[in-house]
Amino acid sequence: MLDYMEKDGFYNKVYQTGVVPVVVLERLEDAVPMANALVAGGLPAAEVTFRTAAAADCIHEMSEKCPDILVGAGTVLNVEQARRAVDAGAKFIVSPGFDLDVADWCVEHKVDVIPAGVTPTEVTALVNRGLAVTKFFPAAQYGGRNTIDALASVFVGHRFMPTGGVNAANVEEYLTDPAIIACGGTWMVKPKLFANGDFAPVEKATAEAAAIVRRVRG
Repeated sequence: MLDYMEKDGFYNKVYQTGVVPVVVLERLEDAVPMANALVAGGLPAAEVTFRTAAAADCIHEMSEKCPDILVGAGTVLNVEQARRAVDAGAKFIVSPGFDLDVADWCVEHKVDVIPAGVTPTEVTALVNRGLAVTKFFPAAQYGGRNTIDALASVFVGHRFMPTGGVNAANVEEYLTDPAIIACGGTWMVKPKLFANGDFAPVEKATAEAAAIVRRVRG
């Protein structure tokens, strides 16, 4: 158990989930079925990306109608998007890059945030802002677990959430690393899996991912 995680706190929930699904939703009507499939499959969290016009409405729908899921906003690039996401009901913010304005806004407004960083300089800035977790993105292109371990050896106690190139074949290797709080993943929520409105494939892929988390972390 990570020493900075409060019982029932945000980081604890992320750790227990193990894999945070990174969701792209184009249609509002897919929000609740997606949330239900993730909860039923055993990964009760969703990072809904701000890449689509429907993102804020989908976050609102999930937060209002699906109390069992931890819903947040991903691909948040600026403070305005962070504000819109939180107003819609997002419980956490994830950024694909390094923006201290977003991080500072979230800290000021007591919103849990996981900004991204891949260099010692970036991680230093985030650690000095009092942040305990960095999203490591894109993980595959920046050296994956080897780079994370190199960073973790210097930033003792800091944790990372690799995203990008994480899949069913390598997620177990990532999760066995004590420097990794969780992984971000898209393979269980690919739009093609639910393009016909059937979310059974999403639930099945989610259940397979959740089984890996249980095997690694109990």
